[in-house]
Formats: sequence, C-alpha cells, structure tokens
Amino acid sequence: MPVIDLRSDTVTQPTAGMREAMLRAPVGDDVYGEDPTVIRLQAYLAQQLGFAQGLFVPSGTMSNLLGLMAHCERGDEYIVGQEAHTYKYEGGGAAVLGSIQPQPLQVEADGSLDLARVAAAIKPDDFHFARTRLLALENTMQSKVLPLSYLAEARKLTKAHGLQLHLDGARLYNAAVKQGVAPREITQYFDSVSVCLSKGLGAPIGSVLLGSEQLIGKARRLRKMVGGGMRQAGILAAAGLYALEHQVERLADDHANAAALASGLLELGYSVEPVQTNMVYVQMAERAPALKAFLAERGITISASERLRLVTHLDVSRADIEQVIEAFKAFAG
Repeated sequence: MPVIDLRSDTVTQPTAGMREAMLRAPVGDDVYGEDPTVIRLQAYLAQQLGFAQGLFVPSGTMSNLLGLMAHCERGDEYIVGQEAHTYKYEGGGAAVLGSIQPQPLQVEADGSLDLARVAAAIKPDDFHFARTRLLALENTMQSKVLPLSYLAEARKLTKAHGLQLHLDGARLYNAAVKQGVAPREITQYFDSVSVCLSKGLGAPIGSVLLGSEQLIGKARRLRKMVGGGMRQAGILAAAGLYALEHQVERLADDHANAAALASGLLELGYSVEPVQTNMVYVQMAERAPALKAFLAERGITISASERLRLVTHLDVSRADIEQVIEAFKAFAG
C-alpha cells in the first residue's frame, strides 16, 4: 500500500530530475574548496539572498550551530524563542559545543518574539552576566510567517543594542512564497541566514549558511572542527541547486493542500489552528495514539501528539489529502 507520510516535509524523495542532476554533477574535493557544484550552489544562494558568501553543510542543525558559534564566543549569550529549533530541537549544541548561553523567551501566537521582552532580556555590560551578542529568529515559526515590518523592527532593535541578527530559515522559501516576495526581501534584515534544502524544497540532504566573508571564514573552520567537511559533495549540492531552480514555486501547492486539509478537518468538527503555509495543527489530546494506529492501518503515517502536526510536501497530492480527510472522518465515527 502506498504510504501518505504527514510527519514532516523532510521525508520527501528526490524527483527524477533531481536524481539526474546528481548523477551528472561535476565534483571535486570540497574541503580543498575545489568542488565546482558546491561553489555554484554557495554563490547562487549568496547572490540571491544578498550575502557575501555561503557555506554548504550536511544539515540545518549544523548550519545553525556554525552560525551561532561564528557570532558568539564562549560565555556569550543569544536570545531565542522557547520553541525555536535552535534552542529546543538541536541537542543543546550551542551550549554544549559553543559554550553559548541561550536566553529563551516565550514565543507569541504569531510566531514572533515580543521585541519589548527581547530588549528587556539584553544584559547590561557587567561581569556578573553573560554578554548578549545575538538575537535568533525563525521563519517560518511552526508554519507561521513573520511579517516584513516585524523583521525591520527587529533589525532596528539589534542595531540599537549592538547585537547581530541570525535567521533560522529552514523554511525561508515557504515564507517567501506565502508573502509573494523574493526571499531577499526577508533576508535583507539579517547578518546570517541558515537555509535548509531538505525540507519543502525536497533535496535529500544539506543546508547553506550565508553571511559576511569574515563570518563564513570562521564558520568554515568550525565546520571542519565538528566533522562537517565533505569531499565530493557536489553530488549533494546538485540536488539543492535543482530544488532551488525547479521546486520553489510549487511550495504554493503544499500551502493549498494544507489549507484544504484544515478546511476538511474543521468541517468534521476537529479543533484546527489557522493555517498559513504547509503545516496543519490539530488538537487531539489523549486521542492521538489511537488516531496514529488507526491511520497507520490505512497507509497514513503521522507523529502522535496532543497538538498533532500534519505537514504537506511534494509527495502529498490533493487526492492524498482527500483520502486523509476520509480517514479522519472514519476515526470520528
């Protein structure tokens, strides 16, 4: 039975065109800086997003880690959302490997951080405190898109306080497609950006860290230190290039499918949060484990959670969405 996997947009399979691009990619030793496809990917994103340089790494976790460590020294602090990926879902890497203290703040309902709370959390120049160096935002944040006006205010705040601003842009292109803007309209406010290629864009692996020449130079040394140096990585970079050149606009299909799924579940009486991009959140409480087992018998894979997250992606069609809605209807009885 074909499986409809709604756990995450990380489960996507490489398309035929992507596999062909990987097969034909010219390669070299990227640790020596000699892989032409990696060089092209880094330059492509740096130019598109408005940065001096980029650095290709295996994962978004590593890309964010290198960004935080390049901005901060041991004993420094970064301000971050309580639910942000860099704080909650990346193994505490900034603290464990970078000796960087996180200062987590409550995430607002719209995915933002209250900038007044951010300002209040910045430590004074006093040896009793860790030195606040960086504000890290995430866009999209649990599928919510941060308004451009908010990003402009965040940039204004960080400049006023001498902080750097980092973006976990794991789903940057979802945000850009939703807002109908070029991704540079979002990234213009940041000192560094991490872009994930293996989520909605559909590549099998890889992220790119973007920043200044100095920041990327430091990050490259750190990449080697944490084991992220790769050799003939152009085979992987080719998948990312293909995704960026062929699979950005179609993210709107994922958003439309998520909206259709949410609408169908609402009609069935489920408690569904408003949908912006490619994630549908459903309140299931104690029924989540039973639902997971019920759907599994019908070829639908989910992650059981009281706040159930259903993620659409390029391997989920509108027909699949209708099948999922019917399964939820059957579960509701």
